[in-house]
Amino acid sequence: MRVVASLAAFAVLASGAVAQPEIHETEQADFRVETIADGLEFPWSLAFLPDGDMLVSEREGRLRLIRDGVLRPEPVSGLPDILAEGQGGLMGLAVHPDFASNRLVYFAYAEGRSNANHTALGRGRLNADATSLEAVETLFRVNFEKERGYHFGGRLQFLPDSTLLLTLGDGNRYRNEAQNPANHLGTIVRLNDDGTVPFDNPFVSARSARPEIFSFGHRNVQGIAINPQTGSVWAHEHGARGGDEINLIEAGNNYGWPLATYGVNYNGTPITDATHGDGLEQPIWFWDPSIAPSGMAFYDGDGFENWHGDVFVGALAGTMLVRFEVEGDRVISSEALLSERGERIRDVAAGPDGNLYVLTDDIEGAILRLVPVIP
Repeated sequence: MRVVASLAAFAVLASGAVAQPEIHETEQADFRVETIADGLEFPWSLAFLPDGDMLVSEREGRLRLIRDGVLRPEPVSGLPDILAEGQGGLMGLAVHPDFASNRLVYFAYAEGRSNANHTALGRGRLNADATSLEAVETLFRVNFEKERGYHFGGRLQFLPDSTLLLTLGDGNRYRNEAQNPANHLGTIVRLNDDGTVPFDNPFVSARSARPEIFSFGHRNVQGIAINPQTGSVWAHEHGARGGDEINLIEAGNNYGWPLATYGVNYNGTPITDATHGDGLEQPIWFWDPSIAPSGMAFYDGDGFENWHGDVFVGALAGTMLVRFEVEGDRVISSEALLSERGERIRDVAAGPDGNLYVLTDDIEGAILRLVPVIP
C-alpha cells in the first residue's frame, strides 16, 4: 500500500493551516482516513444504531455515544460495576436486531476482583435521549473464577435467529480448561436474547458439559463475524507466540487448544508437538509470527465496490488492518492496510454509510473512518 500526499496538501502545511487527508493507494481501492473522535481511553468495540448514532465502549468502563459525528462529553450512565484490570473491562457491544422497537443494548464486561474474576454479559435499554441504560441486568456469567486479568474474550455476534454468540478466553494460566466443557473457559457460548439456553445448543442434554457452550478448545477469541456469502460464522483467536487462527465456527466442534496449535510458549518452549488431531478442527488461516488479531468485519457496503465480500481484521501487535479477499469460506489473498501509521487496531466495523471504521487501541484512542476515493 502507498500513501500519497498531494502538492496542495504540502502547500496547506506550509501555510500553517490544517492539512488535507492523505490518500492511501491499495491493491483494489483507494481511500482517505478521517478522524471521527479522539481522546477515547482504550476504545474496545463499536456498534451502530439505526438512526446513525454510534456506541463505543472504553475498556476502563465507560460507554460513549457519537451523535451527528460528535462525541458526547458525558458517558452513558447505568452500567454495572466493571473490573478494569489488565485486559479486562468493558468490552464487546451489540444492539438487538429489533433495537428500533426494544432499544436493547448488550455488552460484555469483566466482573469480580483481581484474584477471582470472570467475563459476564449484560443488557440494558437505552433511554430515548441515549443518556443512560435502564433496566440493566446480567444475563450470563462464566462459571469459573480465575486469577489475574488475562484472556476474557468478550466479542458479541447476533445470529439470524436472534440468538447471541459470546466469545470467551481460557484465562491464560488455565489453558487446559479449554478442553473441559464442564466450564466456560476457552469457549464460545450461544444464548437466547434473554440469556436463557437455546433448546438446540449442541451440549444441552450432556451431563458433563455446560448447556450454553456452542464450541470449545479456544484460547482467546477476539473477533467474530458472519460471512454474508455463506452465512457461516468466522472467528479468530490469539495464539501464544505464533498460532493466531481464523476458524469456521460450527456447533459442538473442538478447535484444539491446547492439544494442537501452530504456536509455542512465549519463552520458546513447545506447547505441544501437534498441529492436528482426531476430532480437532483446523483453522482456515493462521499467523506465524503472531499479529494479535482483534475485531473482525465483513464488508458488504456500496462504497468500496472492489472490497465487497472481503473480511477485515484489526491487529494489535501487528499495528495494521488486514484485508482478506474471500471466496466462499476460503481466503484467497491478504493485504496489510494502515501499517505505516504504527497504531494498534482494536476493532473494525462496516458502517451503514458504506465506509469502514476502526478503533485505535491507546490511552488516547480514536475512531477512524476509511472513505473511498473515487477516481
